[in-house]
Amino acid sequence: MNAPILIAQSDEPLYLLPKLANRHGLIAGATGTGKTVTLQTLAEGFSRLGVPVFVADVKGDLAGISQPGGTHPKVLERVAELGIADFAGEGSPVVFWDLFGENGHPVRATVSEMGPLLLGQLLALNATQAGVLNMVFKIADDNGMLLLDLKDLRSMLQHVAENAAAFKTEYGNVSAASAGAIQRSLLALESQGADQFFGEPALDLHDLLQTQDGRGVVNVLAAEKLMQQSPKVYATFLLWLLSELFEQLPEVGDPEKPKLVFFFDEAHLLFSDIDRALEQKIEQVVRLVRSKGVGVYFVSQNPLDIPDVVLGQLGNRIQHALRAFTPRDQKAVHAAAQTFRQNPKLDVEAVITELGVGEALVSMLNEEGKPSVVERAKIVPPRSHLGAITPEQRKRIIGASVLAGHYEKSVDRESAYERLQASAKDKLAAEGAATTSSPSKPGAGAAAEGGSIFGKIFQPTIGPRGGRYDTLATTVAKSAARTVGSQIGRQIVRGVLGGLFGGGGRRR
Repeated sequence: MNAPILIAQSDEPLYLLPKLANRHGLIAGATGTGKTVTLQTLAEGFSRLGVPVFVADVKGDLAGISQPGGTHPKVLERVAELGIADFAGEGSPVVFWDLFGENGHPVRATVSEMGPLLLGQLLALNATQAGVLNMVFKIADDNGMLLLDLKDLRSMLQHVAENAAAFKTEYGNVSAASAGAIQRSLLALESQGADQFFGEPALDLHDLLQTQDGRGVVNVLAAEKLMQQSPKVYATFLLWLLSELFEQLPEVGDPEKPKLVFFFDEAHLLFSDIDRALEQKIEQVVRLVRSKGVGVYFVSQNPLDIPDVVLGQLGNRIQHALRAFTPRDQKAVHAAAQTFRQNPKLDVEAVITELGVGEALVSMLNEEGKPSVVERAKIVPPRSHLGAITPEQRKRIIGASVLAGHYEKSVDRESAYERLQASAKDKLAAEGAATTSSPSKPGAGAAAEGGSIFGKIFQPTIGPRGGRYDTLATTVAKSAARTVGSQIGRQIVRGVLGGLFGGGGRRR
């Protein structure tokens, strides 16, 4: 039996039950009300249970979870106020990650793994452009062309656009204007530094599921720079990571404790400016990923930032203060108040605007899986350090990690770019050889086609008007090549958000 996590103190202590932690949760509240400290308390509580955690550090102040704390005057004051007898400063085992590879181990994914749906959202493509992108991915899949980094995608896009007539019958029209628009969007994405994210070695999700001396490792994504340069890349990356967890992890039902807890900070970025089709996919992933043992906790300033269908799945809720300065603010306060199981002793709608820093309205799932009556409570302070750490401390942690050196060096194996480049060179060489050969010499035509009988078998017939007609042998060979290509294509299965199911592109 796993001990419950002490979250807050009202008239009675309020706990989060580990076996219900994969029913997801919400931490909401205005800026400066204590959301980050609450997140830190939850994260280290899961770590003590032996549950790995993934969290994005968007302000640079979550890195302190790696160091012992408990010495801050306000922390000591809160500990005394709540009467916590066994409180002692302690840090959690941490692995730092960074899409730019500066403040943590580099994080990469392949273009194929990201898939056309998420990439189209990231590039802000319209319906026609998204259709062309889907076509490019389909052609690459069918022909065994690996799309690992952005230069692979650009090359494949150019190849499809230049040979649009050849692909038209099987795949449909390719608009040159749409292809050009996608290319421009890719260049804009590269200018934001996103090209560093696409490539290999791709992230192995099992590296997020580590424990150390019985404690779950807290995976901290350094996201300050990413949030400044490209909030959309940040949101898309976290959504991709969540979808990969859904696709790759096995079903476990309702375990005694989660396999991983995933905190989605700045959750409003996930749902802003997305089309309904993608929103429905996100809802599906959130609904089903709990059966994989993954608990998802959204952190947002305003509950209205999260669609009702998703909000309805967040059973464990911590609501910090909200402001009611505008009509939208007032609507948010009213909506937040209505989502709780009401407490006859509280005017919830009034209390939300009165809460102090470190105070919250708390409702956790009880033993029966039902939301408990909402309580006004004071959040338990974290035992780790509050705030940032020094560059030297971060460097030591990165260097001592079991993953040190594994992701630091990028790998560029043969993929679509290299294959298309090689094909173009072969074509130029063949055309050069054809122009220098002399057809008047006996056997020259056979030599051009490969020599002797082999050349004659595959040598095309020239019709009276100059048309070239394949021989039976050539037709059979092309059919076999298409069969092989289609078999390769059938090995590629894409998941609910369009990424490779099971990370298939990584192993091929």
